Amino acid sequence: MKQLKVFADRMSQPSRAVIIFCKINGIDFEEVRIDLRKGDHKSKEYREINPMGQVPAIVDGSFKLFESHAILRHIACTFPGVSDHWYPADVFSRAKINSILDWHHSNLRRGSTNFVQSTILAPAVGLPLNPQAACEAEKVILSSLSIIESIWLKGNARFLLGNPQPSIADLSLVCEIMQFEVLSENDRERILGPYPKTLQWIENVKNETNPHFEEAHNVLYRFKAKQRSKQGSLGGLPAKL
Repeated sequence: MKQLKVFADRMSQPSRAVIIFCKINGIDFEEVRIDLRKGDHKSKEYREINPMGQVPAIVDGSFKLFESHAILRHIACTFPGVSDHWYPADVFSRAKINSILDWHHSNLRRGSTNFVQSTILAPAVGLPLNPQAACEAEKVILSSLSIIESIWLKGNARFLLGNPQPSIADLSLVCEIMQFEVLSENDRERILGPYPKTLQWIENVKNETNPHFEEAHNVLYRFKAKQRSKQGSLGGLPAKL
């Protein structure tokens, strides 16, 4: 029996980050699917693992933990064989990574989640489109991308903080941005097109973590293809709200 269990839904950005991190570092784990659309996260059994009813969560032996950033730090510090660049032993380097992770939740993640939920995901879960919420969320996204490029991707930096290799902050933030794969090409280009450093950074993280990165994101590509098929059968939908 594998000691580490990762409870995840791959449609969830943080879930993908944890799964990729475990795979790229050769950590033996069992992935337990929690299907959010089916309400698995609301079950009594899962609430005993994560009373917040969110994904991801882990069970490491008798130890239970939720919140993706806490999970990434725990695995990096606990499991042997994790390369130091992911979460360096140097306390000052760690502090800088923690700073980005703390910033992420109230900025990039907030904007990304609200935008995707107000647009493409709304009809998928039976909710109406919310153009006003999407507009406000897009402002947060664009501000966040500007901050990333001006503060943490200065010059020719390949990864955040100018590091030569990715950290858990790179993985968490790029998995967040990858959620834009489910958007229309027009929306995705409008949001990411003005940020060439971000686009290159995404490719850098992909290259460092493949084939696990692409494998974990296949769920997004399948979702997008399914949505396109539905739109085609309806005669097409507006690309932009």
